[in-house]
Amino acid sequence: MSFIPTRAAALERLEHFVPLAAKYAGRRNFDMGSGNHDGVSQLSPYIRTRLITEEEATRAVLELHSPRSAEKFLQEIAWRTYWKGWLEMRPEVWLHYTSSLADLEKQRNLPDFQAAISGETPIPCFNQWARELTETGYLHNHARMWFASIWIFTLKLPWQLGADFFLKHLLDGDPASNTLSWRWVAGLHTPGKHYLARASNIEKFTQGRFNPSGQLNESAPPIPLDRTFEKQTLHLAPNPKPSGRIGHLMFPEDLAAPPEELGEIHATAAYLPKSLETTPLVSGFLNGALNDVLTARHGTRLEDDFESSLNDWISSEKLDSIVISRPTIGPTKDFLKTQNLPETTHHFIRSWDRLLWPHATAGFFKLKKALPKIHASLTPERKDDLFPNI
Repeated sequence: MSFIPTRAAALERLEHFVPLAAKYAGRRNFDMGSGNHDGVSQLSPYIRTRLITEEEATRAVLELHSPRSAEKFLQEIAWRTYWKGWLEMRPEVWLHYTSSLADLEKQRNLPDFQAAISGETPIPCFNQWARELTETGYLHNHARMWFASIWIFTLKLPWQLGADFFLKHLLDGDPASNTLSWRWVAGLHTPGKHYLARASNIEKFTQGRFNPSGQLNESAPPIPLDRTFEKQTLHLAPNPKPSGRIGHLMFPEDLAAPPEELGEIHATAAYLPKSLETTPLVSGFLNGALNDVLTARHGTRLEDDFESSLNDWISSEKLDSIVISRPTIGPTKDFLKTQNLPETTHHFIRSWDRLLWPHATAGFFKLKKALPKIHASLTPERKDDLFPNI
């Protein structure tokens, strides 16, 4: 299995999956091994970079299926946005996680950690998933949950190091969904509620490829809550109204074109922070995605010296305003905090994020309850009597 980092490949994969979206609920939990993940969409690397957007994928599914028949897949798209919105209101969770990594640095040299990331533990299924992740940059969602649970509760390794291992190797690595999913497995996201991998579940959903009976800790308690994080107010400012010649500056977390309401875009540029080039696979995918979009839009690749390269681009294109998709909590935002952007830089928020983030104040249920109306707003021509109260 390989992921070609182009919008054309993303659209091709979306077109292939859309007819299968109604079958997703019954197929999604089965991990059939590397190269055999047809039960899931495998769209996540493309959505991670927004080579296709969450709204595009949702609209494509709703053109062929009712919201109810494809409900589970539509919810999975919303989960990624939920995690982002939740973390936007609790940035201290990310800061606590990254500072914990620094404190745990010495543990990377310990034999148990090295055995885990190399796939050399006494647990064959775990070893297979570790190797699949490092060799392909992808792992089935159910396998990610099993892996994280075994890492935390059987191998007794720090969850933060596991989350970092995932984020560095996953082509679809998203700071919010990755960090918060690991916290959820550990029992920290919803205090006291953790996820325990069970041999019977693994045997069932790998269709007998693995049966780690007697190899797993299936009675471990959740990780004790180390601290709580207060929810901050979510500020969603109106999108800017830039004037003059407008330049669009992109980073790998959002390569989609700006909303038309911002006006005509006169020049496009992109930059890949070094902190995101974590492995050759991830670096290759992100570089390929940036180059594909820049080629299509006749854009400019900014060089290593970001500020100097940015100013040269602004000067050469005679730009009056710069627009950037509002960076979400994670490495891109951390990078931009260290840079001096021109005063004429404006951040915009996509309508999808503006619709969904306010519902991410607590658990997913609040957003789940709002999804029927959100989906109806995306397909106003559909006369669907499944939701008579809309």
